[in-house]
Amino acid sequence: MQSRLCNDNEIRAIFIGDVIGKYGRRILANTLPFIKRKYKPDVIIVNGENSAGGIGIVKKTAFEMFNAGVDIITTGNHVWDKKEAIDLIKDDDHVLRPINYPKSVPGKGYIDFKAKDGTKGIVINLQGRVFMEPVVDNPFTIIDEFLKRIDFKVILIDFHAEATAEKQAIGFYLDGRVSAVLGTHTHVQTNDLRILTNGTAYQTDVGMAGSMDSIIGMKKQPIITKFLTGINQRFEVAKKDMILDMAVIDINKLSGKATRVESVRLFESTYEKQLKI
Repeated sequence: MQSRLCNDNEIRAIFIGDVIGKYGRRILANTLPFIKRKYKPDVIIVNGENSAGGIGIVKKTAFEMFNAGVDIITTGNHVWDKKEAIDLIKDDDHVLRPINYPKSVPGKGYIDFKAKDGTKGIVINLQGRVFMEPVVDNPFTIIDEFLKRIDFKVILIDFHAEATAEKQAIGFYLDGRVSAVLGTHTHVQTNDLRILTNGTAYQTDVGMAGSMDSIIGMKKQPIITKFLTGINQRFEVAKKDMILDMAVIDINKLSGKATRVESVRLFESTYEKQLKI
């Protein structure tokens, strides 16, 4: 597994895919001390919208992830699935909801952070519209308007979307204007993390902290039964063969362009060996 220290002109961001339920939170908490020691990141971001029972987020699960060492939590279309999330989002700026939600809803879709050397950056949470709830505004026009109002070089975007084409389109659309566009929502790590022509790091989906022996982190049989019968089933978080997927992005702090990227999959059974320095 590759690893190197950033040079003086770079900062390092780690983005971890959707955390699925208590078993996803468990592998996150177990691996983060080793991840920090090996990679020495300036900021750690996770998508936490499925951290509570596999769907939604609550204060307990958010605080658990923060206590494990997470700096910023992003979300998506499941952000409001637990009523408690409304107060959480209202009270804690480090838990984001997509920026293109109606202005009337609580919370913010962005937050700035400081790297170890004081370099400032910003994390933006954005949601797609294809095959998603129609309540969100056009992500292309919303991000255009927002980027005109900010003055940051280091800009990281969690694009929470279903359609691969929509994710790729916004990646190319923002190439050279942001440091990274990292996809979430489908929970399946894609083999396309790269730096685009004009310097933006891009991945269609970072993946998840969840079970490999599952359907997107949930037990298989109820989902298969739903497909076979059309009858609603009780979905439960799967707990076997746990993995943690993440993207490591090095960014030139002067230009805001990505300089190096690494896609990582850690296995609960072997992560200590994988992360051995």
